Amino acid sequence: MDANLLSVQAQLKALADPTRRRILELVADGERPVGEIAQEFPVSRPAISQHLSVLRDAGLVTERRVGTRRLYATDPSGLVGIREFLDRFWQVRLETLKDAAEAAHRDGQAEGESRDRSG
Repeated sequence: MDANLLSVQAQLKALADPTRRRILELVADGERPVGEIAQEFPVSRPAISQHLSVLRDAGLVTERRVGTRRLYATDPSGLVGIREFLDRFWQVRLETLKDAAEAAHRDGQAEGESRDRSG
């Protein structure tokens, strides 16, 4: 299995947890300290720190230390692998939809030509 696929699997696993998905949403608009993030949840600050650690290890968030504070933000480069993974499925669906639309259009044209000849 290639490293990129392993990375995507780790990221998807990290995002399988609803708390982690919410954390990712919270830090999407910019850096936030762990204490501020923790206030949004009914769990302990150490629990939130563990979730942040999983997200950081998966490459989904960055951590920047400022004095004794740790600031977290979404790592846009970490989302590229997931996006590429999901885009493959999306592309297949779009191609299927395009083929179906073109077939329906061709069928409609053929039906219209048939009516024109008989009418």
